Amino acid sequence: MKINRYDAFPLISLDDRRWPTAAITAAPRWLSTDLRDGNQALARPMGPERKLAMFELLVSMGYREIEIGFPSASQDDHDFVRLLIEEDRIPDDVRITAFMPAREDLVERTLESLRGADRATLHLYNATSPAIRRLVFGMDREQCRDLAVHGTRTVMAYADKLIPGCDLAFQYSPEHFNDTELDFSLEVCEAVMDVWEPGPGRPIILNFPTTVERSTPNVFADQIEWMHRNLSRREHVCLSVHTHNDRGTGVAAAELALMAGAERIEGCLFGNGERAGNVCLVTLGMNLYTQGIDPGVDFSDLDRVRRVVESCTGLPVPPRHPYGGDLVHTAFSGAHQDAIKKGFDALEREAERTGLAPSELPWSMPYLPVDPRDVGRTYEAVVRITSQSGKGGLAYVMTARHGLTLPRPLQIDFAQVVQALAEAEGGEIPPERVREVFEATYAVAQAPPAVESATVDLYIDGPGYGAGTRWADTLRTLRAALAAKGFDVRAVHHMGGPAVEREEVAVYARCGDGDRTVWGAGIRIDVEAAVLAAVGSAVARAWPAFPPGPVRPPADPECRRQRQVPGRARSLIAGR
Repeated sequence: MKINRYDAFPLISLDDRRWPTAAITAAPRWLSTDLRDGNQALARPMGPERKLAMFELLVSMGYREIEIGFPSASQDDHDFVRLLIEEDRIPDDVRITAFMPAREDLVERTLESLRGADRATLHLYNATSPAIRRLVFGMDREQCRDLAVHGTRTVMAYADKLIPGCDLAFQYSPEHFNDTELDFSLEVCEAVMDVWEPGPGRPIILNFPTTVERSTPNVFADQIEWMHRNLSRREHVCLSVHTHNDRGTGVAAAELALMAGAERIEGCLFGNGERAGNVCLVTLGMNLYTQGIDPGVDFSDLDRVRRVVESCTGLPVPPRHPYGGDLVHTAFSGAHQDAIKKGFDALEREAERTGLAPSELPWSMPYLPVDPRDVGRTYEAVVRITSQSGKGGLAYVMTARHGLTLPRPLQIDFAQVVQALAEAEGGEIPPERVREVFEATYAVAQAPPAVESATVDLYIDGPGYGAGTRWADTLRTLRAALAAKGFDVRAVHHMGGPAVEREEVAVYARCGDGDRTVWGAGIRIDVEAAVLAAVGSAVARAWPAFPPGPVRPPADPECRRQRQVPGRARSLIAGR
């Protein structure tokens, strides 16, 4: 690689910089540029229907500043602006923005498209960096500054003539700001302000883009703090940033810019835009949300947002995209799954202790920075079962999806079965299949035969079977019935009520005869039938005289044993 072709981005000389110790305490003003910057970066730009769907999505989410297009660049953009105005589709609390270069003919066409608008921001830009001045326009600093000044005068003149009744705001962007000399950026912005004359009731938006991201985010923060300190009429200036993601640090650059004095952020949902895209408004907004700051934007149905964005842009949201990707609320690792299950268990205990709903309690969950339900997702997809999963993941799926609370020793036993199955198939095992494998392995369903001598531990998974209930009489009857067949019921454990509403009671039986210890399960409407089915299933799996299940090697289920796929599970593999 030809490293010598590239130079490090120059640092900014800034004494006593303050942004490193600053904190973001409130949401910025947001501007969505999905319909302009995002749209111009599409291989197939949006037509009127898709643009309207995107506009309505942005409005419903709470965005109140929306850049609706580049009316002088294409007839489609011009017509869309007219559609919004003529069909009165712009809510009273939404301000549209029209983007235009500092050229008189393009300024005129842009303002013509805004005839009849009640509120609008006129966004003027010209490129100011040395490379663009030299290579693209062949102009010096003075000519570049004069272009911005002339563009501002032109905007003001045509606005008075073409949209006299419009509530106007004005925005100026020195394109390629991050590559422009800071003193020249200041010079151009001051010259533009001299024309616009910001003051009480007449603010100006100065927007500073990282048109192509080249530096580390701290350098951009230094640039923004330098401008924040040196701009005149600062109380009448809204300092805005428009970060791109060429180095993959657009979000960090925008957040540090807020710490450095910026008050407004431009970007696109899910980071659409030229090259590596604009900064992602979803990530920025949700980052605030997870810090206890109201972003002022509604992300409570993030799946709907993603569907509309994907439909409008034709671009899929990557599965690992922060907050909105298919897999970001998902754990495959067994250690992660176990920690998440324990976190949810603790949340349920705290809810019982306080009497509050789990959704009202502070969120503190291993591996999940945000509650999936807060963004309209469900817990069903949090844990995905593969060969990397462990007992915690399986226990979570069985509880959260199927309402079956497995005893810990059974979790360990079942984890080996599923892991062997996942390794044999080489893929993910969906929740429905996990239930099938559990029943095929442990619920082989036959009445318990008589044996010479065996012990039984029963685990009752269902409500209404604690001390002092009619369960006591039922238990005496069951003990007697099992004793008559050679089974000594040593202990009965109550697992609590189901996590998912169901009519049946589940019983797990751990049976042993001194040499063997094996599990069985019974899921029935009647608890007596469930107990007998569980014990019968265990016997059928353990004793060779009763062949429906395979013989398991002698082992304590608490210990790790040789992995194997039981006969019923093997038949499932073969059948699929």
